[in-house]
Amino acid sequence: MPASDQVIDERRYVLIPRTLVFLTSGDRVLLLRGAPHKTRWANRYNGLGGHIERGEDVLSAARRELQEETGIDCPALRLCGVVTIDASEQTGVCVFVLRGECEMQAVEPSPEGAPEWIEIARLGELPLVEDLPQLLPHVLSMQPGDAPFAAQYIYTPGGDLTIRFTGPTRANQPKEG
Repeated sequence: MPASDQVIDERRYVLIPRTLVFLTSGDRVLLLRGAPHKTRWANRYNGLGGHIERGEDVLSAARRELQEETGIDCPALRLCGVVTIDASEQTGVCVFVLRGECEMQAVEPSPEGAPEWIEIARLGELPLVEDLPQLLPHVLSMQPGDAPFAAQYIYTPGGDLTIRFTGPTRANQPKEG
């Protein structure tokens, strides 16, 4: 289909694409502790990633963000899920959640913050961004070959976050054997 056939109507809901990457190594996950000067999630832990730039595909953007924020190159990333965030009446965010496994290696801080290899068992002790306590278990339980999940983040008028997962999760997939 030619570009002229793509219907762009400014009155429609628009999604801003982003990536969110979780690398694991054994019993550790790589998270980014937000830099103290950040206006959002300062000193709180989040996954790695950011905006998908014009001309980038999801995997290229995820690899670029990973390299920029940690100095790590992990070519074997897989899609775990897609999160739609209702940020306003007209605009939302579409987050492509990816995971990769690699050998634990030294990481480099960036203006975004300090990456740290965290023991998964310690995650409950850390100041995580508000969605990670629900999102991260879904991502960490996924195995290669699992179908991606879908999730929707909705904010109440009071600003509280509600998360709805749909699609396959480890809890509702058929057991093998």
